[in-house]
Amino acid sequence: MYQSSKTILVIEDDITTQSLYSEFLKEEGFETITATSGIDGIEKVKKNLPDLVICDILMPDSNGYDVLSALQEDPVTAIIPFIFLTGCDKKTDLRKGMELGADDYLTKPLTVQDLIKAVNARFSKQILLQNWCANYSQKLSPPAPTEIITTNTTESIYPFCPQLKEVFDYIEANYDQGITLSDVAGAVGYSSAYLTHRVGKETGETVNAWIVKRRMSAARSLLKNTDYTIERIATSLGYQNSCHFSRQFRQHHGVPPQTWRKENYLQSADMVSNMPTLELA
Repeated sequence: MYQSSKTILVIEDDITTQSLYSEFLKEEGFETITATSGIDGIEKVKKNLPDLVICDILMPDSNGYDVLSALQEDPVTAIIPFIFLTGCDKKTDLRKGMELGADDYLTKPLTVQDLIKAVNARFSKQILLQNWCANYSQKLSPPAPTEIITTNTTESIYPFCPQLKEVFDYIEANYDQGITLSDVAGAVGYSSAYLTHRVGKETGETVNAWIVKRRMSAARSLLKNTDYTIERIATSLGYQNSCHFSRQFRQHHGVPPQTWRKENYLQSADMVSNMPTLELA
């Protein structure tokens, strides 16, 4: 069961439909947030960082494609699962949504069972991916040129994928500069939509997900091997502030960076005595 700690944002301009979906989800035990426009939805995603976004495509001010594109530009919001809702079942619309990075596509009208099934499927896949990444990281052998792309840390996160080497090389060289999907796409000469599709097809992840994975790898190394403050670590990794960094770290590891550091690093009496006081960001 996933309901106990999951929050879902429903972006739907039709108030009646929005209320129905929200009530269905609440009855299943999910927390819900609602927005009546694309612009409002984008703001609420950035403010609340929900676990899932359900978004109508046809809205007057900013359609669902615009919402998804905006969220894909920020590594923090790009990793949030995204489900499109539409009254039109055209294959071209479906393909466009998937190329932009959508995780699922539901056609209205839909039943309660259809909605809940799609939501639970997203969370199930998210858990499987998180478990796979955790197991893969633990079992990963020392870097070898024929298996992985070498990074400047002992924890390599890139898969062996020659056709995406240029992409991973750019991320490796610039992950600490606050880069986005657009920056990577421009550097390798592709559109953001095409690069999203290509990387997703080859790795099952988005470009922004790889940026975040690299930052999280560096963050763990800094938390474990230095006495840098959380603010200093956040700045060194390209985050605008420590709050942004702490939210993303907690989203990936289940605990704030301060807690992770205590569990993985504060085992030396000398370091404990020298560690600065860390306040929760």
